Amino acid sequence: MQKLIVRLRNEPFWTMFFAFAGMIFFLMVTQTLTQSIKSWELDTEMFLWFLLVGFVAQSIDGALGMAYGVSCNSILLGIGIPPAAASAWVHFAQVFTSLASGISHWKMGNVDWKLAKKLLIPGVLGSMLGAFLLSNVDGDLVKPVIAVYLLVMGFVILRKARRSHHATKFNRESRSLPVLATTGGFADAIGGGGWGPIVNSTLLSKGKIARYAIGTGNFVEFFVSLASASTFLFFVKELSLAPVLGLILGGVIAAPFAAYICKLVKPKHLMIAVGVLIILLSLRTFYISMF
Repeated sequence: MQKLIVRLRNEPFWTMFFAFAGMIFFLMVTQTLTQSIKSWELDTEMFLWFLLVGFVAQSIDGALGMAYGVSCNSILLGIGIPPAAASAWVHFAQVFTSLASGISHWKMGNVDWKLAKKLLIPGVLGSMLGAFLLSNVDGDLVKPVIAVYLLVMGFVILRKARRSHHATKFNRESRSLPVLATTGGFADAIGGGGWGPIVNSTLLSKGKIARYAIGTGNFVEFFVSLASASTFLFFVKELSLAPVLGLILGGVIAAPFAAYICKLVKPKHLMIAVGVLIILLSLRTFYISMF
């Protein structure tokens, strides 16, 4: 905590950004609890199903460092949830899961603050743009496009599972980093997930040490998810208690099991299974939306 206080004193950027993010987080939660949630009557069956979805998705994400949003969104679209509502639900839940993840990485010293600063603003702006577009486009028209995007993400995960990494020197001053963050934030909002597979994977492929690539990416992901969720709340009025609460609690319950999964299953085998699952779900969603 003392190191954080020193950093906030020396870098006004982080002081202002943390204060602004805290205000948005407070307003988003209070608005959701008072207005966006239609009824406090909990649909037990729906809650349990979304608890399972959140548990599975967070187990995957905790074991791989990615694929929470992609996994959740693939399942939600597969059961007929409209694209904007699905992405809104996922990102609202992900605000809490990514907050816990970001704090953990910060405490363990896995955050490269200079790199985080380069990714932060472009990632937030990209996610807000993606959320705005998705919220104002006909769900039936955009669903096939998102299905194709998720299909591509499935192949990206499979490719990452097969690829062998070669040591390269990471260039923190690369001009491609803001473009990468903007693309990752935009795709994450549009597809309900994708920040990890796009941003974290690229940082790793560019030679960033794994703990800093995943730690910094997950730290920034909280702000990206917060920007997406707060933007969705202005347009999506289908945020209900059962699915959101199920996704949040499922993710929280899964957190301690994710590390255990890592010990039992090799990451390569798990990534292949996740990639195949996402491909199958996206093909099903595309078929249903087109025919």
